[in-house]
Amino acid sequence: MIPDQILLRLGELTLKGKNRSKFENRALTEVSRVMEAFPKTKITKTFGRVYVELHGEPYEDIADRLKKVIGISSFSPVYAVQSELKAIQQKALEVMQHLKHQPKTFKVTAKRAHKPFPHGSQEMNHLVGGYILHHTEYLKVDVHEPDLELKVEVRKEGTFIFSEIIQGAKGLPVGSSGKAMLMLSGGIDSPVAGYLAMRRGIRIEAVHFHSYPYTSERAKQKVIDLTRKLTCYTREIRLHLVPFTDIQTKLAQGGSDNLLITFMRRAMFRITEKLAHKNEAMAIITGENLGQVASQTMSSISVINKVNTIPVLRPLITMEKAEIIAMSKQIDTYETSILPYEDCCTIFLPKSPATNPSLKVVEKQESWMKWLDEEIEKAVEQTEVISIKEEQPSELDLF
Repeated sequence: MIPDQILLRLGELTLKGKNRSKFENRALTEVSRVMEAFPKTKITKTFGRVYVELHGEPYEDIADRLKKVIGISSFSPVYAVQSELKAIQQKALEVMQHLKHQPKTFKVTAKRAHKPFPHGSQEMNHLVGGYILHHTEYLKVDVHEPDLELKVEVRKEGTFIFSEIIQGAKGLPVGSSGKAMLMLSGGIDSPVAGYLAMRRGIRIEAVHFHSYPYTSERAKQKVIDLTRKLTCYTREIRLHLVPFTDIQTKLAQGGSDNLLITFMRRAMFRITEKLAHKNEAMAIITGENLGQVASQTMSSISVINKVNTIPVLRPLITMEKAEIIAMSKQIDTYETSILPYEDCCTIFLPKSPATNPSLKVVEKQESWMKWLDEEIEKAVEQTEVISIKEEQPSELDLF
């Protein structure tokens, strides 16, 4: 049975008080972006909810894309009917008879939001449930633990009947919390960090450091592919490709092997902050996970972080690796992340990197690197920017 509409629930957006309309409008913008591929659909907004009228467009394809719209808490395929008792009873029976999986027990939960309707919620439970029982032989009512709960909502604009609730991406609409720069390495962690940041309403621009010829064009393409994976949650992501070869080779020739990663990370954070200021971003996002590698001990993070004046957000900082991997599979970045193309963080890797670096020692040695500030400025100036856009499904994909 093909639904007439899709009911979208906006979840925590309804708790935003005076700012509620701002967040809802952001969510509507993202829904409209997805619906561009389905031109016959019509979007209608009511208090706390959004309805998408299908008008013959394919429900399954639309549902697959709505699952990735950040800001939608859940949604349901609904069947619309006029708010007249007999019509509601007949449509409810039709819905029950065409379920994919037939239940043995059910209950009706009615809600009368339109008060002029002559039958109250409790009365409608009996009137609709009794009608279904009278016209079926295999169903029984269980008001405590039913196999299926049929919801009937009587509203001013009509009555909506549904039983299925599909979980959405939840979170806050992308862009509602400002913009930040995501340090995208090409590994498993940073794409997940970017996704989690977007779920809190942050619009991201990605920053990737490459060291050609030590890193290959395939490594660069891998990062482009990862960025494109993340664009399914937003229309477009700008990817900043930073040339890091000169800085990395000069640091490697400096002699302090155990502090090499610390120097590299501090240089990366300096460059990323300059790009943030240049692109009006308010924070930096990383995929750092406490204790995972030498540069991610509490001591190392503290020393590296001293170069920044804007906030550094670390969505994965307390997560276990298994949790991060599971989420990377969920957002479809895992298989791309594990492709064996080295990034600049894996080359010139010292045998015994410092896990407890001294800030005084690091700053003193950096003061001897008279070339560093100039090279950082040069890297910022020579950064290549690519706009990665969401891949739109073709007609063959849709039908």
